[in-house]
Amino acid sequence: MADHDLTQELCKNLDRHLAFPLLEFLSNKELYSETDIQKAKIDLLQKTNMVDYAAEIYTALYKTDDVPEEMNSRRKEVVAKLKTLQAQAESIVSFLSSEDKVKQLKQDKAYNLAFLQEEFQIGPQQIDALYNFAKFQFECGNYSGAAEFLYHYRTLATNSERVLSALWGKLAAEILMQQWETALDDLTKLKEIIDANTFAPILQQLQQRVWLMHWALFVFFEHENGRNAIIDLFFQDRYLNALQTTSQHLLRYLAAAVVVNKRRRNTMKDLIRVIEQESYEYSDPITQFLECLFVRYDFEGAQVKLRECEEVLENDYFLAALKDEFVENARLFIFETYCRIHQCIDLRMLAGKLNMDAEAAEKWIVNLIRHARLNAKIDSQAGTVVMGMQFPSAYEQVMEKAKGLSQRTFVLANLVVGAPQT
Repeated sequence: MADHDLTQELCKNLDRHLAFPLLEFLSNKELYSETDIQKAKIDLLQKTNMVDYAAEIYTALYKTDDVPEEMNSRRKEVVAKLKTLQAQAESIVSFLSSEDKVKQLKQDKAYNLAFLQEEFQIGPQQIDALYNFAKFQFECGNYSGAAEFLYHYRTLATNSERVLSALWGKLAAEILMQQWETALDDLTKLKEIIDANTFAPILQQLQQRVWLMHWALFVFFEHENGRNAIIDLFFQDRYLNALQTTSQHLLRYLAAAVVVNKRRRNTMKDLIRVIEQESYEYSDPITQFLECLFVRYDFEGAQVKLRECEEVLENDYFLAALKDEFVENARLFIFETYCRIHQCIDLRMLAGKLNMDAEAAEKWIVNLIRHARLNAKIDSQAGTVVMGMQFPSAYEQVMEKAKGLSQRTFVLANLVVGAPQT
């Protein structure tokens, strides 16, 4: 299963601090040796200000009370730098700690800057000091303080690049504090800024969208509406292009979201098309399962891949909690697809394709027929499932055609708007 582990690929597009939850997750698995994971943590920590945490891991890993002199020197540097930045930002931090003073600020940044300068002698230099102090706090692992200072910095600063950087930092801090609602708001704001910056170099836009899609995984698989949000985001043309250009491994998460989201089954055709296009670049048991089932109608292959999917899901940080739900919906897809091409189905044979024993499969199918209102019945004596003929209702046909017409109209409208004027 280590061959299907995406941790290294994901970490290439994550902040160092966001990599720690993934490494902690792997510590509870047996994909890699614990020694290698702890060494990886130390390597990451050396590029942050979390020197005490690095020393703690080092002493536990090498079973010693002594740490290298460079770690002690690094700690002294961090403490000294923290004191310096704290002193530089003292005036504005003091102002922000007073609710009464903060309430005097308005939405107008120009007014706020003039007000702070006149009343409290706080100017651009102090505001920049707030950014540096917040960034240093984040590197020290004080995510709560960093998020608060970065929020205030964004409301005061006029430097667009630093404002964008502050929003990235605040998003990371909210994710690490598991504040999913706030994190989703920050994610939405980031997307709006990235999409609005059409004059940025193409490669820069591409990289920022790739970062956003990776960071969004933390939010989408925790927020209650995340399964819809990941489908909406990843299927947008610009983001789908970014996925297909540099981050094909994200197909795993898009595929899992589509499978477990019963309300968005209409996106399955689009998903299969993308999986087929990118199969030469990326595939894993999850994408292979969907190919077997919906492209080749290979039910035996789908059965094998579904067993592999269970292991992949169990060892994936973002998808482990979806394992049972994914398997349940995957079995439903197998059943429905098989029923479309067979009128009379042997229960024992179907149980094998669902990776279930015959009795459990019969109970599962009975519940499915009852709750999904399928036009089918079970002949217990013959041990078969008999399918009735099913046709989409007139309403369903009209709605499906209307959706297709709406999409084509939207595409044509965009072409007209973007066409050069003569």
